[in-house]
Amino acid sequence: MNEDKTFSFELFPPKTEKGFENLRRNVLVLNERRPAFFSCTYGAGGSTRDNTFATVDWLRSQGIDTAPHLTCIGNSIAETLGILERYKGQGIHRIVALRGDRPSGTGIGGGDLSYASELVALIREHFGDHFHIEVAAYPEMHPQAPNFLADLDNFRIKVEAGADSAITQYFYNVDAYEHFVEQCRQRGIGIPIVPGIMPITNYSSLARFSDACGAEIPRWIRKRLEAYGDDSASIRAFGADVVTALCEKLLAAGAPGLHFYTMNQAAPTLEIWDRLGI
Repeated sequence: MNEDKTFSFELFPPKTEKGFENLRRNVLVLNERRPAFFSCTYGAGGSTRDNTFATVDWLRSQGIDTAPHLTCIGNSIAETLGILERYKGQGIHRIVALRGDRPSGTGIGGGDLSYASELVALIREHFGDHFHIEVAAYPEMHPQAPNFLADLDNFRIKVEAGADSAITQYFYNVDAYEHFVEQCRQRGIGIPIVPGIMPITNYSSLARFSDACGAEIPRWIRKRLEAYGDDSASIRAFGADVVTALCEKLLAAGAPGLHFYTMNQAAPTLEIWDRLGI
């Protein structure tokens, strides 16, 4: 069932040396499972640029296939092309192209590009087919989109600009993903749409992050997690059951793979990975 599917892990760039030590330790454990690639996030307006570069540099030094995130908000075209040349020189062939959010209170301007579709088109114009371009997809709708149909139109524009595949925002509702993919196919969007998977390890942080990014936690899951209170072991056990079942349903429904948001921790993701028999 898994032979033709793509499985990958996402990291965020640490801010401290202790954080880098933790990342290196966890990446080496995760990499034993031979994922297709590791992606590395890039802060709003490039606010974590140097840390992203340091993380990518280390991953490449280990011979690990890496897909850096690249946002266009706050960057000039020249800066963006310079970053892409840097990655090309490192032998990187996959980019996650995003609009990005303008960091609040930084005074960073909008940059030369305003939309992910423009970034995708720029990459294609200057680098041809060198990079496999991933874009973001939102089965439950981007939180800033006016409505679901407008969000689908924006996604189609990114695909038509040259995207090769997409990674979704995390979700816990299989129906939302299946409906999104169905609507895409009806509009002639045929690229692979890989579900983003968020392990559940802490209810308060998950609820806070989900409310901010528009990812719904189904009521029955919320109520179960609330009932566990501070019982972190029960939260992790229940979360592993929920997310494993979600992944099983997605793969059975034909999802082209899974992209795990690891939060730089190997254990929660690998528990799900091993249960799935990937």
